[in-house]
Amino acid sequence: MLKLETETDILNRRPHRAVSQIEIASLKEGEGVIIESEMDQREEFEGIVAGSEEMELAIAHILEKIERFTQLVSESLESGKTMFQKISDEFEERTIMVHKEQIEKWQEEIRELRMLDASNEDANVLLHNARHVFQNANLDS
Repeated sequence: MLKLETETDILNRRPHRAVSQIEIASLKEGEGVIIESEMDQREEFEGIVAGSEEMELAIAHILEKIERFTQLVSESLESGKTMFQKISDEFEERTIMVHKEQIEKWQEEIRELRMLDASNEDANVLLHNARHVFQNANLDS
């Protein structure tokens, strides 16, 4: 399963204190996915001191929603990826089977044409021999 972690996730591990400049610098260096709006939020968050308990509960509730939604997106991505792989495999198998069946039909047509050609050649030889016999019979008469 994919784990989508944002700066918000990292910040939310410590919801009751401001983030230090060192922590922000380490995030900027690539220890999480940084989005411009999250950087703006981080700058605002730096100046905010822990608020009322009611506000903290509301924030915690929103953060839980974010986590659930992130989990849902991750699961959707994984299931979609699995579904497309399965469909791709089935498509490949079916396409190969259709190709094989068509090739077999054409090979059968080729065999039938060769048999027909051989039969026509035999008939042509018989007709040629019969013509030769009639010509010889007409010459002898």
